[in-house]
Amino acid sequence: MRAGESKGVGPSLASPDRMKSRPIRDLMTKQPFTVGSAQTLATAHELMRARRVRHLPVLDDGRLVGIVSQRDLYFIETLKDVDPRTVLVEEAMTREPYAVTPRVAISTVARTMVQERYGAAVVVDRGRVVGIFTALDALKALAIPIGRRLP
Repeated sequence: MRAGESKGVGPSLASPDRMKSRPIRDLMTKQPFTVGSAQTLATAHELMRARRVRHLPVLDDGRLVGIVSQRDLYFIETLKDVDPRTVLVEEAMTREPYAVTPRVAISTVARTMVQERYGAAVVVDRGRVVGIFTALDALKALAIPIGRRLP
């Protein structure tokens, strides 16, 4: 094994310069869990807990309409008279989430996420959600050149 490579990862992933130009599809979480805009906060919270995720793209008739984070849910649930069993996801979601196509460079996505302080980018292809790229995915990508392999 050469310096900068990790077990099972060739030099194309190990090179930081090549990593930056790779498309986001190479590092996104494919087929992310989603939630409907008309579902309750309790449903979204349970899905996040069960699937161990912190961001859910929000769909309405299969179309991306927002994103809801674990932090969004916690904030809304602290408000007086909010019942997570009756309040809908559409009331807590961020409308117009940061969305990119699968071909956008990782460096572009990461730079925008940092500048705008986004926790996630939703990957959309032909109007369909095909992936999500989160800060955790970015950390996993960094671990590859460092020589660590993460799930």
